[in-house]
Amino acid sequence: MEDYVVEMRHITKQFGSYKANNDISLQLRKGEILALLGENGAGKSTLMGMLSGLLEPTDGEILINGKVVKMENPRDAKKLGIGMVHQHFMLIPAFSVLENIILGDEPTKATSINYKKAASDIEKLAEKYHLDIDINAKVRDITVGMQQRVEIMKALYRKANVFIFDEPTAALTPQEIEQLIKILRALAEEGNSVIFITHKLKEIKEVADRCVVIRMGKVIETVQVAETKEEVLAEMMVGRKVNFAVEKKETDKSKTILAVNDLNVEAHGLLKVKDLDLNVHSGEIVGVAGVDGNGQSELIEAITGLRKIKKGSIELKGKSLQNLSARRISEAGVGCIPEDRQNVGLILPFTIAENLVLKSYYKKPASRHGLLNYKKINELGKQLIKSFDIRSQSEKELAGDLSGGNQQKVIVAREISASPNLLIAANPTRGVDIGAIEYIHEKIIEQRNTGRGVLLISFELDEILKLSDRIVVMHEGQIVGEIDPRHTSSEELGLMMAGKTPIGQEG
Repeated sequence: MEDYVVEMRHITKQFGSYKANNDISLQLRKGEILALLGENGAGKSTLMGMLSGLLEPTDGEILINGKVVKMENPRDAKKLGIGMVHQHFMLIPAFSVLENIILGDEPTKATSINYKKAASDIEKLAEKYHLDIDINAKVRDITVGMQQRVEIMKALYRKANVFIFDEPTAALTPQEIEQLIKILRALAEEGNSVIFITHKLKEIKEVADRCVVIRMGKVIETVQVAETKEEVLAEMMVGRKVNFAVEKKETDKSKTILAVNDLNVEAHGLLKVKDLDLNVHSGEIVGVAGVDGNGQSELIEAITGLRKIKKGSIELKGKSLQNLSARRISEAGVGCIPEDRQNVGLILPFTIAENLVLKSYYKKPASRHGLLNYKKINELGKQLIKSFDIRSQSEKELAGDLSGGNQQKVIVAREISASPNLLIAANPTRGVDIGAIEYIHEKIIEQRNTGRGVLLISFELDEILKLSDRIVVMHEGQIVGEIDPRHTSSEELGLMMAGKTPIGQEG
């Protein structure tokens, strides 16, 4: 009988009458990278919540190194060598990187925290695993990729040997994903074991040894990754063939929807967008490619009225958006799928129906004589849940209780149902499964095909290349080039994103 580092036997987790996990069994070997693949809401995070001590199984047992264990909280899991890197990081923004790493496990000297020893221990681990972090920086001031490295360091500092990564690449740039994959391999080569929850088939093929496919709370199959094609994994995950191609018909691109001229935008006293010119026409998708932090967020905020512009102009169908409020800009016909669905796109303690009317609650039919009309709000919620395939118990379910993919569908439903002239889609499929990606892409293409303009900002180069009619590259707040997606590659795009001129285009 083979020895396993982790074994979960016949695990069932029930919430009321709903079974999130139904008789699931899986095994993890020493030094193995095991992928856990499934749609949003399939039960992956619930299963890993039990392995990390956040939840207790309704039925079944967990074995660590062959012994049955009972975990009542994350501290119990930590003592057993289990560390989890959550999709939405568990960090305190006002604390430094060092303070976040040692929180709850502070080394002491006499009656005070021994920061010198902590710093020394962290720096040794960072060097060993090639984790580039600034231990003195405040978490609120560092990139998403850096925050993830801090989460990994937290687990290493607590001497974990089983690492659970929940959608670890959802918010990362291509370069950061490449670095993460190197870290995962290094962890496995050291004899650690890794469970890698993801929707991205390319990453599974690149890094995982085996893959457990979960659908609707049950294990469908466990496969050897090297022997299984991406298309087969996708079909097992969603229960049908997945269409990876997109169909775009010819459209009339003669009308200018968005005109941005000589735009300068500041943030935190720094010029983040510099002398930027950008046009989006009717019936086209303009993709903006760039490494995170090169002015994309500030550009979106300027267009949508969330940030004042220092210089330049922004026009929608010939009318100035300058100095208008976010509501006035929305009413003028700008829709936005924001890059952060939980902090910007939704109010998590509100119901699905309430979130669907966040931009229209003050007018009919959602409001009457200054009072909210909940009957109409809930009717609209039901309609959009059905139209946009939002997987939920009802329109009264809280947005915070939905899976990430279904939260994203709520935002897509709200923005697209308003029929905007311009749709800004910022990382619209970040952290969602293949079925939801396929659906969201179809909805974005529909906007284009009906003559609307789409500005697509994405760190997923495959997404930019697949959907865009034109691609512009942002680097250090400027547009450094424009590319026809039919005549380029992810390698050429990557070079331009890094501020380099591709071979053959010099001079």
